[in-house]
Amino acid sequence: MTEPAGVEAEELVGQSSVWGDAWKYLRTNPLFLIGLTLMVIMVAMALFPAVFALGADPTDCDLSMSRRPPSAEHWFGMDLQGCDYYSNVIYGARTSVAIGVLTVIGVLIIGVLVGSLAGYFGGWADTVLARITDVFFGIPLFLGALILLTVSAQRSVWTVSLALVVFGWMTAMRLVRSSVVSIRGADYVLAAQALGASSGRILVRHILPNALAPVLIYATIAVGTFISAEAALTYLGIGLQAPEISWGLQINVAQSLIGSSPHLLFFPALFLSVTVLGFILLGDALRDALDPKRR
Repeated sequence: MTEPAGVEAEELVGQSSVWGDAWKYLRTNPLFLIGLTLMVIMVAMALFPAVFALGADPTDCDLSMSRRPPSAEHWFGMDLQGCDYYSNVIYGARTSVAIGVLTVIGVLIIGVLVGSLAGYFGGWADTVLARITDVFFGIPLFLGALILLTVSAQRSVWTVSLALVVFGWMTAMRLVRSSVVSIRGADYVLAAQALGASSGRILVRHILPNALAPVLIYATIAVGTFISAEAALTYLGIGLQAPEISWGLQINVAQSLIGSSPHLLFFPALFLSVTVLGFILLGDALRDALDPKRR
């Protein structure tokens, strides 16, 4: 059965108004512009490391130049194996950003699916799914990922991302659930139900487009959170393993050399901090833009 044009028009106008007002606010917000600039640079660096590394090969090493300080020829100095540290830090962005993005994608898939089902159907489905979520919430993200990675035979980008997804989807689920619960009683949803629209169509066409704003804000901030989590796990020797190149691995190697070669710690830590800051600024700006009470 077809739905009246008025129902869909009402939804489109409402969504357009909210996102239109948000964009007007964001494009004049300096924090958003700074965060967006940092995010674009770091994502571009992750996608095209060879361009940013100016053609330098991070695996071209000379042990006789081990731990050389920064110079005009090697801007960030040389690492423990005598490799150009600038190119290594640049290539580290690919792994670190990839883990953050892959983890957030996995978190959103699980969180949106479980949260929308729990919020829309309610009753026993909501109770069961909420209790399962509570069980996972009882295990801290860092501790759960650490335990899972400890028993993993190989720790790669995919296994680290999977470990973070398994213990990191619950917040997204609760955000989606609460949004769906508040929207499922709206007039346009009730009209669609009265016209015989299927539950799947109602969720996809009417509820989720209006319920995803809080989740998108969380996801933007969470990318930085998961990048930090990977770095922390790798720093402790539980995350990625060589020959992977990541900021966490570089910081792990540099921890015992901070007195004699501080540049080995400074540069990856700086890039890590700037990347996390960019995603957090972007997420905070989105939150303020989509919630007029915070402006």
